[in-house]
Amino acid sequence: MTTNADEPQPRPRRRAPAGAAVLRADVTEAIRAAVFEELAAVGYARMSIEGIARRAGVGKTAVYRRWRSKLHLVLDLVSAIAVQGLPAPDTGSLEGDLRLLYEVTARALRHPVASQVIPDLQAEAARNPEIAEALQKALREGQNGVASGIVAAAERRGELRAGIDHELALDLISGPLYWRSVVIRGAKPGKGYLAALTRATAGALRAL
Repeated sequence: MTTNADEPQPRPRRRAPAGAAVLRADVTEAIRAAVFEELAAVGYARMSIEGIARRAGVGKTAVYRRWRSKLHLVLDLVSAIAVQGLPAPDTGSLEGDLRLLYEVTARALRHPVASQVIPDLQAEAARNPEIAEALQKALREGQNGVASGIVAAAERRGELRAGIDHELALDLISGPLYWRSVVIRGAKPGKGYLAALTRATAGALRAL
């Protein structure tokens, strides 16, 4: 059988990528979850790719195909937290927004994983500029971003004076819970603590 050279020839079928070329989302999420567990259990300094892989139920190759090192893995997770952020309160009042923010933040900081991971990463940040930068970005885009929204909304409603010092306002809003939960790692706040903190913070903001 002869073929006409002018007739279009069938194109060779492209091979589908092998399974190893596809990064499965469920494996990626399992590795991320394992990182938090490993950080809480052994800390950043003792954390290893081997330990992460073992917790995630995957081989080391699956981890290395996604991240070059444990540093890059942790930096990626911290950045992801910054992007997710906290829910922005919209209760219609300054005290309502502050109370909701404090309730969500207090629950997050009391989580057993967070209570171990955050202090450990802060200590590591003192020795590692890349981790320090990632943590600062996470806090700036997460907690401070929500706090800025609370202050701006209160200004629009006339609850705070226009032109308030936003940097000082953010310190007043964000500082107390982090000091208690992360720095001194005190006991769980009592029943009326968040309500009292809300009133005190709102009063301080109005005095600025």
